[in-house]
Amino acid sequence: MAYRVLADITLTLHLAFVLFVVFGGLLALRWPRVAWVHVPTAIYGVLIEFIGWTCPLTPIENHFRRLGGEAGYAGSFIERYFVSLIYPGGLTRAGFMLLGLLALLVNAVIYAFVYRRARRASTP
Repeated sequence: MAYRVLADITLTLHLAFVLFVVFGGLLALRWPRVAWVHVPTAIYGVLIEFIGWTCPLTPIENHFRRLGGEAGYAGSFIERYFVSLIYPGGLTRAGFMLLGLLALLVNAVIYAFVYRRARRASTP
């Protein structure tokens, strides 16, 4: 039972990581110092999609699920939990690249606002 709870906690952290990668720039609108944590995190998250890396949280969750008597899953976190919602037939390599590009574009727009706000605040 404890391993299943650890797997669910890891899943929750993974979801928080994905949401922070995509939307964390919104926090920088309110608290600009968040950008110091968000920008490297977003770069890493986008690279995971572009290069095809597996996020370390995926095998950790699988490990806890197996220890808890559940079957782990093949593929990535996004394949497991989001693909069926977005692409019922499966997500191709190009699909992952598109998700990475989407995260990059969302953050570029957000940080354009952050930059403009910072420039206006520093202009006398």
